[in-house]
Amino acid sequence: MTRGVSDKITFKPYNQNEQWLLPPSLDELVPENHFVRIVSKTVDELRIEEVFAKYTKGGGASRYNPVMLLNILVYCYMTGTAIQRQMKMQLSCE
Repeated sequence: MTRGVSDKITFKPYNQNEQWLLPPSLDELVPENHFVRIVSKTVDELRIEEVFAKYTKGGGASRYNPVMLLNILVYCYMTGTAIQRQMKMQLSCE
C-alpha cells in the first residue's frame, strides 16, 4: 500500500454536544422546543445500520457521518429548505 493511502473507512467527527472554546455551546444556541431537536431525536432513534453497511471501501478523505447528513436532509425536506447538489451526492452510497 502506498504512503497516505488507507483502506480504513473514516468519518469526520460528529458530536452535537461538543463544547466551544468560549461559550455558548451549539446546544445553547438552539431553543429547547425547536423543530430541529425533534428531527434529530427521531433520526437518532432510527435503526440505520444498513446505511453504514454500504460504506465498504475506505481510503481517500474522511466522509461526513451519515447520521448527520440524514438529519440535515430530513430537516431540509420538512422545512422546504433547498439542499445543495453536493450534499445529495454525498448521501448516495455508490
